[in-house]
Amino acid sequence: MAHDPRDLDDAFLAFWRERHIATLTTVRPDGSPHVVPVGVTYQPETGVARVISSRTSRKVRNVLAAGEAGMRVAVCQVDRARWSTLEGVAVVRDAPEAVADAERRYAERYREPRVNPDRVVIEITVDRVLGRA
Repeated sequence: MAHDPRDLDDAFLAFWRERHIATLTTVRPDGSPHVVPVGVTYQPETGVARVISSRTSRKVRNVLAAGEAGMRVAVCQVDRARWSTLEGVAVVRDAPEAVADAERRYAERYREPRVNPDRVVIEITVDRVLGRA
């Protein structure tokens, strides 16, 4: 079921604040999907989802390989009959303020992330929302 990303109801937004592990799907250079479990945060006011990661991870390398325009990706979380997928264009940010903001948001939803001097953030500008929450 598709939803307007600018008009999500309270139950749907609450689902994205609850502690759930999600999956992030990127595309490898050979065109095959790369799907990995991640923690993700969603900021509905700006339509941005964030995944923190090490800059050497396959998911980060996949997004970087797409160039400045970014890569189309999807993050999905499931809890029994409730599910949601956020789709959009991802870019990698390494500015200290962007990483710190993503770490703070991650800590609010999950727990304080471990120290990682190689951390970057995958920022996804969400333009499509699917699900049943």
